[in-house]
Amino acid sequence: MDKFVIYSCTNRLGSNTLKVSMAYQKLLNKEGVLAEILDFKELPESLAFSETFGKRTPQFEALVQSYVRPFQKIIFIVPEYNGSFPGILKSFLDSVHPSEWRDKKACLVGVSDGRAGNLRGMDHLTGVLHYLKMHVFYDKLPISSVSKVINEAFQFSQEQQSVCSRQLQSFMQF
Repeated sequence: MDKFVIYSCTNRLGSNTLKVSMAYQKLLNKEGVLAEILDFKELPESLAFSETFGKRTPQFEALVQSYVRPFQKIIFIVPEYNGSFPGILKSFLDSVHPSEWRDKKACLVGVSDGRAGNLRGMDHLTGVLHYLKMHVFYDKLPISSVSKVINEAFQFSQEQQSVCSRQLQSFMQF
């Protein structure tokens, strides 16, 4: 059975991104699939200034050991930041050796309170992931007006849940 990890790709407190990540985890659990979440709030504050330049900390190495190496399927829940994806995500990707990403499968979910669901950010991220030789799943799902389609109990509206479930069903077969 495939192992799944969900990356909640922002370090912003109280984010909708984490709510969506938890909703995806619930959907996978409902299918009998265990999935772990890496909340980017757990990343070391020195990420951009130490990990990317070879001064690996034990804390970051433990994160790589726990949330990168064991997984072949990664779900990126990616909020829209200034028309793209968050810098913390780019720093994270840059801080892990490229060989760790090779041949892994990525599923992208864009999150935005706007109407485009971070389509542009998912396109930008796709280019980076292809450069890292990852296989990006074709069904990239933009979630627009996210605060209207998810509640505080990490549950989607019925329509949104149906769309997300279809995406996950296909990704499980990918």
